[in-house]
Amino acid sequence: MRDSRQPGKSSALRSISNNAKERPIVGLSERVYESTKLAALFDILVDQGCPAGDILRNVNLTGDEVHSPKSRISLAELMTACENAIRLSTDPHLPYRIGTSIHISAYGMYGFAILCCPDFRKAMAFAEFYHALAAPLAAIEFTEEEGFARWVIEPNARAAVDPQIYRFITEMQIGIHLSLMRDIMGAAFAPDQISLAYPEAHDFGLPADQIGCRISFASRTNQIMFRSAWLDQAANLGNKTTYPAVVALCDDLLDDLKSRIGIAGEIRALLLRNITNPPTLAAIAKLLEVSDRSLRRQLREQGISFRGLLDELRMQIALKYLRTTRLANEDIALALGFSDATNFRRAFRRWTNKSPSEISQRMITARAAIRYSVMQRYSHARRRLAPWSTRARNNHVSGRSRVRSGGAAMVSRQGLRRPSLAIDPGIAFVRRRIDQVGEDRPACL
Repeated sequence: MRDSRQPGKSSALRSISNNAKERPIVGLSERVYESTKLAALFDILVDQGCPAGDILRNVNLTGDEVHSPKSRISLAELMTACENAIRLSTDPHLPYRIGTSIHISAYGMYGFAILCCPDFRKAMAFAEFYHALAAPLAAIEFTEEEGFARWVIEPNARAAVDPQIYRFITEMQIGIHLSLMRDIMGAAFAPDQISLAYPEAHDFGLPADQIGCRISFASRTNQIMFRSAWLDQAANLGNKTTYPAVVALCDDLLDDLKSRIGIAGEIRALLLRNITNPPTLAAIAKLLEVSDRSLRRQLREQGISFRGLLDELRMQIALKYLRTTRLANEDIALALGFSDATNFRRAFRRWTNKSPSEISQRMITARAAIRYSVMQRYSHARRRLAPWSTRARNNHVSGRSRVRSGGAAMVSRQGLRRPSLAIDPGIAFVRRRIDQVGEDRPACL
């Protein structure tokens, strides 16, 4: 987190990072999360008349189990429910509606801890660091700089395979964020701008009238931006005495989450240390001080294989590279420990039923949309300034004519040239603003 006075991590996040437990690495198929988000999705769709069985298709829960505090689901099951929702509903604002139906009270001790934070900056830092407790379908990052705070949202790598799921998760998370921010800061909270890293779609989207701010598409990241002044307000529900005790309870919840994922979480952490040259199962067994046989047995009890863990990590990293970089397949193959690009492409298709070029081509199209969007804004700004530029040129020509007719002065060659738009102060201002738009800052155009 970066403070507006000094860029970099804030003291709030540093103190949490120093004292909090290490965040667990959870696989997509591990059933370790409470069904809070699934219940919100289920309730909205039931209210719209969708059959419970269709909503929970391929989700290993019954309608009666959805609201049970004992139920546990996986991220893969939650994503399956999102796919079912897209198929069943024609609500144009469905993901946002699901997100805003989730309030801070639904998150148990995690939500209570956010309410108890003694100031709003600590609340933002806590929400980010302990997000693993909230069945996260997206990574979130909070920053603050130059008088503005931002939440950056990036759906998990598996969502990149399906553009609809990617958009659904993004817009649901934006709804969740706005709901929670209004719960702790007051119903009047409104962001200044929301940016989305994809073009505008026609099946579903965010309701600008309900959000209360400008929404831009084809941006570099998905983000919610608001003024830092919101963070300077008093946290009326915060409590400096209760807060440390509740943080300790959340640390216990992280421990419980780590115990639920068992040995698989430890193996993931060891594999991620050197994914280019990953250790063998025998090497990991030695590091964990167990026998090969015991390690295989523990994985088998969790329904996981060592090869499956390695493939899962490689897939997630490959999707991230394809989404966020312009690395060639050969470079990604090398980074992930494949002998050549052919083997990488074959493995990637086995993981996702798509080729790497399908994902990278989609990102090339998205980047082209970003460039087109910026050029459209620039063109619009030039049209707005056209009357001003015409008057400037007319005044220049008029002055030149007077000099010629009077014969009282010489006109230099530079003075005879047509005024250059490159040095036109109005256009220069527009270009500065376009540059800021490209950096996802609030736009005034």
